Amino acid sequence: MSLQTSLIEKIPTEVQAVATTLQKANFEAYLVGGCIRDLLINRKPKDWDITTNATPEEIIGLFSETFYENAYGTVGVKTEGDKVDETVKVIEVTPYRLETKYTDVRRPDSITFSKDIKDDLKRRDFTINAIALDPSNGHIIDLYKGQTDLKDGILRTVGNPHDRFQEDALRILRAIRLSCELNFTIESDTEKALVDNSDLLIHISKERVRDEFSKMIMSDYPQRGMELAQKYNVLRFISPEFEKSIGIEQGGVHKYNVWEHLIRSLQLSADKKWPLDVRLASLLHDIGKPDTRRPGESKWTFYGHEVVGARIAKRILMDLKFPQKLIEKVVKLVRWHMFFSDTETITHSAVRRMVANVGKENVWDLMNVRVADRIGTGRPKENPYRLRKYQAMIEEVMRDPISVGMLKIDGKRIMEVTRETPGRKIGYTLHALLEEVLEDPKLNTAEYLEMRAGELIKLPEEELKALGEKGKQIQEQVEEEKVGEIRKKYHVE
Repeated sequence: MSLQTSLIEKIPTEVQAVATTLQKANFEAYLVGGCIRDLLINRKPKDWDITTNATPEEIIGLFSETFYENAYGTVGVKTEGDKVDETVKVIEVTPYRLETKYTDVRRPDSITFSKDIKDDLKRRDFTINAIALDPSNGHIIDLYKGQTDLKDGILRTVGNPHDRFQEDALRILRAIRLSCELNFTIESDTEKALVDNSDLLIHISKERVRDEFSKMIMSDYPQRGMELAQKYNVLRFISPEFEKSIGIEQGGVHKYNVWEHLIRSLQLSADKKWPLDVRLASLLHDIGKPDTRRPGESKWTFYGHEVVGARIAKRILMDLKFPQKLIEKVVKLVRWHMFFSDTETITHSAVRRMVANVGKENVWDLMNVRVADRIGTGRPKENPYRLRKYQAMIEEVMRDPISVGMLKIDGKRIMEVTRETPGRKIGYTLHALLEEVLEDPKLNTAEYLEMRAGELIKLPEEELKALGEKGKQIQEQVEEEKVGEIRKKYHVE
């Protein structure tokens, strides 16, 4: 199978349909940008972009449902979703265009539409994003040798790198993000221009910085991204708090300084494919250490760093305009990541308080942050006995206990059904019913239990008491078995 054929077969039918509609109307239509880059390296594209020599008005006239709310000619064509890939809902179609200077180092002051795709490709950021594909026949236009750079794993700007970064300073962060996302090396001239123009990032909105930072954090190599951000002097535009952690020694069990520890913890969370909030908490969990470091017996102490760190984490995430719900969760994970630092004092009641503090829905993510924290110290053992013990204790306190509360009947209903007055017989009856349900869970229906309660309540109190005591014994036995299963699962006593 030829390269052209294999590429065409990977294009969703709805994307093909949009391009075909344009071409049948005697317009050119090429897939361009990140989608072609991803197709060529066997990655699934997240977005599909088409460029054409049609004007916005001509594009709109060809499709039944579009939207056009920008000054750059891009028309969104709505689709019903591809039969194979239902995520394809909107396809962006942009006319070939020429751009003037970028006064705000983010967007062109004005544009003009072109009839030549070469004009469109020369304005793009990196060579690997300046490859165009005709979806009708697989013909590739690659004026800047982007395929060679893809093969060699190199990130290089189209044309003069200083011009590209001065046109749009966000490309500085995008270069770092793509480098760690693709595990590519940044070409030397591009790298030098990136450093020389890093101060231009002051003109970029926090929302844009957040978006590139989030994509970097969610890549397979976020540690590399953070290291490059430091190397190229752009870390300060994400947050100057990170710079404060560089070179801060820790001592004790820590093999690395605070900065190295944080980015290694982040990388572990990426290796585990954990979500954004856990990755951010792993990166930020010790961000309070530079402000709390004091001389101590083991060289340094960091008392209260989790409390200070929670405040700093909140400030960083708010400054980057992250959603409030995500901020609240990450701050909780940072605040409570030290909950089990002292093995001797942890009890089930302490674990219950911790669960109440962080929330049942967050407790396992907190444990994941702890795993990332541990590996980030340089210790090779990921799941030591102590950590397994805590996991078992959490599962024990989180599960629903075996009790009469499981029954589809309660004491009040028994009294209503049997007309029995309050007394010990009600309790005996509940435990006798529990014993039957533990033997056969199908019996736990309101209809059966009400009928059976009517029978039991008629028994002599001593006989009913004996049944109730038997129910209690079985309850305790089942409880022990359940706890035993949990501890066996984690290989702890």
